Amino acid sequence: MSELLALGISHKTAPVALRERLAFTEGEASEFARELVGTAEVREAVVISTCNRTEVYLVVGDAVAAESDVLGLLAGRARIRPTELAEAIYSPRNCDTARHLYRVTAGLDSMIVGEAEIQGQVRRAHEGAMAQGATGPLTNRLFSAALTTGKRVRSETSIGASRVSVPSVAVDLAQGVLGDLAQRHVVILGAGETSELTAKALSAQGAGTIFLANRHADRALSLAERFGGSVVSLDELPEQLLRADIVLCSTSSPHPIVGREELEMVMTAREHRPLLLIDIAVPRDVDPACAELDGVSLYDIDDLQANVARNLSSREEELPAALEIVEQEIHRFARWLGQLDALPTVSALREHGDELVEQVLAENAGRWESASPRDIARVEAIARAVMGRLLHEPTIRLRSLSSDRGHASLEIVRELFGLREDAPLENEQPAELAEVHDLQVRQRRER
Repeated sequence: MSELLALGISHKTAPVALRERLAFTEGEASEFARELVGTAEVREAVVISTCNRTEVYLVVGDAVAAESDVLGLLAGRARIRPTELAEAIYSPRNCDTARHLYRVTAGLDSMIVGEAEIQGQVRRAHEGAMAQGATGPLTNRLFSAALTTGKRVRSETSIGASRVSVPSVAVDLAQGVLGDLAQRHVVILGAGETSELTAKALSAQGAGTIFLANRHADRALSLAERFGGSVVSLDELPEQLLRADIVLCSTSSPHPIVGREELEMVMTAREHRPLLLIDIAVPRDVDPACAELDGVSLYDIDDLQANVARNLSSREEELPAALEIVEQEIHRFARWLGQLDALPTVSALREHGDELVEQVLAENAGRWESASPRDIARVEAIARAVMGRLLHEPTIRLRSLSSDRGHASLEIVRELFGLREDAPLENEQPAELAEVHDLQVRQRRER
């Protein structure tokens, strides 16, 4: 048996202190997907990891055993007990898994509803898992449909029209704390996609920026040219902290870059002149203990949530239309699964017809004494043609059954013709579709 299963934590279920312990880089996520398909019950896997969530999407055999195994692997990575992690984990199955992924990809489950960055992150997660050989027919179809859903939501609603993002909210927070940013000295740690959005939001406020980056120095130079500012090495961080009014952090470092002891020396040298640190990285770039220092105001990504609501009133109005699109796409996905469910019955029905033709021809093999080989061939052709025409209409109708009546109709056909459910699954159904049919069998039994 196979079914869809997801395991995940997000900003809705876990604080950043836990999320950062389960954070993956894109490379680590695809490697972990490959590790997952090496376990006993996981057949396909995709891992998504962003600042607000870590989720694994799976096609599994025994869902209970798979959930236990994967939970253990995630807990081992986070270095906590599985029971402790289980308190924050959500684990939808089957169509609920698809519905959750569709909502995530459309930005409907994000801290900032409608944010556009998640769609690219979902696409890259799927591509990374594919490159590792961890995906298959069901996850490939699932993620393709999820990306289609995300595009529909953004093109058919105005949910992303106001261009609100985590970096833009961070800059709004800085403006709320310090006022006009035009004369402020701003340091951005990192040069990735989040840093680009941060620089864009700062540029709109007239703030000058300095990018600190080692790994992506060329990209940092490009950003500096586009938005104004300059680039220095991370080795110069202490010097830049002496001068900065605001530090915005968004690197992919697995460990804090700004430590308490180092910042304490900097603040002493600054004579405790106020320093605002906004850390939107997961894992965090700034040691949380830095918040204890005099003159330091430290905000992490969870602290931004209080500033999000006031930016999103227009997007909330678009939610009903966006959710309706999600449900339309879920029904389409269910119909696809339903069509696959009919394939074994169609295959078994045609196999049954072929067996009857062979049986009748064999029973009458001794009655063609005066018939020529050409005559016998014509009789065989007529028999097969009659059977083919007899089964043509049932085949068409079986393939076009609606999802609400498909199961009952398939069961009636199998009962009437005495079709065995196991034989066509093993012998006739294409291998890449067998697991998808297993999912349907499991769903029927659950109902």
